[in-house]
Amino acid sequence: MSNKKLPPLNALKAFESAARHLNFTKAAEELFVTQAAVSHQIKLLEDFLNVKLFHRKNRLLELTELGNQYFDDIRPLLEHIATATDKIRQKNNRQVLTISVPQTFGMHWLVPRLNDFHQKFPDIEVRIKGVDQDEGLLGKEIDVAIYYGTGHWQNVESVRLNESPLVILASPEYLEQYPVNGPDDLIGKTLLHVFSRNKWKRVIEHFGLLSEIDIDEIGTMFSHTFMALQAAMHQQGIAIANKIVAQHELEQGHLIEPFSTGLYDEKSFYVVYPPEMSEITKVKYFVEWIVEEINLC
Repeated sequence: MSNKKLPPLNALKAFESAARHLNFTKAAEELFVTQAAVSHQIKLLEDFLNVKLFHRKNRLLELTELGNQYFDDIRPLLEHIATATDKIRQKNNRQVLTISVPQTFGMHWLVPRLNDFHQKFPDIEVRIKGVDQDEGLLGKEIDVAIYYGTGHWQNVESVRLNESPLVILASPEYLEQYPVNGPDDLIGKTLLHVFSRNKWKRVIEHFGLLSEIDIDEIGTMFSHTFMALQAAMHQQGIAIANKIVAQHELEQGHLIEPFSTGLYDEKSFYVVYPPEMSEITKVKYFVEWIVEEINLC
């Protein structure tokens, strides 16, 4: 390629536009230059090639035979250059947003909805880092995080996403075999716990069933909510969870809420980020998107 002299790019652009429109004036408007500049570039290209590219007939512009051949040859090449240039520019403009998220929230709420974020913000590449703890540490590599707690954290900005109900959940198959229509039907059922027995204890106490159900002896304990939800989907018992993390299973019909607890989770999900990131575009877009999206649930 180094031994082959290429024509000026501006001359090629002027020729391609003029040949496509068969009009120097329209080519000038498209390229944001004067008609005289287009004529000058065409003359440069004709001198470079030592051929005539256009005929003028009664104020009409026509391609010569060689001009038409040249147009057919270079047009796809110019389009390929434009496409390659756009790809490089998009990669150069791409922003990376790293999110730290509790595994259950990530698996059951965030990941199923990420495609919507990608469609709205195609220049932002999302990287998800799953964490075991509800309140992770914002390391230097983390732009924004999802915390599950009471909202009292130092040295971070936090936005509460939603106040979410506590929901009782079981699979359709389980409920067909072991009907649950109200609080009294929980007596004798296998209860699935996460971290501690506090959520179930609160519900059982709310319904005045502490004398009927021994929370400390009944049920299986899981370290993550998604494990309890999986167990419930496999008819192993009745789970209890923040409705946000069970939203996908409820929407898909994998789990059913047989009756309402009438209670809200004492903890909430928050989107959290360092104060210095508050004006960073990618963080602002994500915070605005997740607040809007979660309020649609």
